[in-house]
Amino acid sequence: MPGNTADNTTLADFLDRIEGQYGKAERIWVMDRGIPTEEVLAQMRSADTPVRYLVGTPKGRLSKLEKVFLSKPWEQVCEAVQVKLLEQEEELYGLARSQGRRNKERGMRRRRLKKLWRRLYELQRQTLTRDQLLLKLGAAKKEAGRVYALVAIRLPEPGQQVNAQTFTFALRKDKLREVRRREGSYLLRSNLVGEEPAELWRYYIQLTEIEQALKELKSDLAIRPIYHQTDERIEAHIFVAFIAYCLQVTLEYRLKALAPGLTPRAALEKLMPMQMVHVRVPTTDGRVLILPRHTQPDSDQKLLLSQLKLTLPDQPPPRIQSHPVKAA
Repeated sequence: MPGNTADNTTLADFLDRIEGQYGKAERIWVMDRGIPTEEVLAQMRSADTPVRYLVGTPKGRLSKLEKVFLSKPWEQVCEAVQVKLLEQEEELYGLARSQGRRNKERGMRRRRLKKLWRRLYELQRQTLTRDQLLLKLGAAKKEAGRVYALVAIRLPEPGQQVNAQTFTFALRKDKLREVRRREGSYLLRSNLVGEEPAELWRYYIQLTEIEQALKELKSDLAIRPIYHQTDERIEAHIFVAFIAYCLQVTLEYRLKALAPGLTPRAALEKLMPMQMVHVRVPTTDGRVLILPRHTQPDSDQKLLLSQLKLTLPDQPPPRIQSHPVKAA
């Protein structure tokens, strides 16, 4: 698709293409909140055979439903996740609360807020014009993201000097309480009325697995940037990266079974010093003796190989290489 394609314009076409290629089936479309529009969701519900979906919902909608959710009981769906369900018309809303996600979001917010607070103090002490201050605040706002809304900022009037009296800031405690209350919460929306909460959560959490796969492809496996100029080479590049990802997933499952707690990245970093080298020894008759050798594992590497039930192959046999005869 072209680079300027909006996500929320792609869903209807994908529905038709998948159904055309693979036929009708009891599919459940699991989507992030930026993908479907209200119009497309209505079409999915009103189809002759309703198209089943589960989609994340912007937290703004939670404000409208928050009072209704207060009276609903929490249901434990796994060790650290609770869900409340609410049926409305033809849809089911699920408010999920994850302790792990809450801790992660809270840590991210604190780091960003501290960084923004330090930056505001710096700007307060600098000698700036009002226009310069506005430019620097714009950059700070972009970096802080949603955390910027937690701070109330009073700007100097046009023509006033920028100082600690004309440029002030304070924490918006009401907003902070609201954010803290919603941290770690997801509002899910589906037409799977009557489905068990644990199943809904299991369906939706697959999105995080897909996001992790994309992250590993971009970072560990370096699928980007792509410097090729033809479609065939681009497709070959992506194919090689995909095969590498399949190997990484295989290693991940092997580690889960045999060496739990160790990630593929950590395992590969431990094994990376092991290399295959070629020792070249010239002989007296002008030829070269080539000794292919893999380096011997250290104690940590031996332990990891033993846990994974892997054995190194025997050292390859040596070979003789004759120097090519130079043309006269």
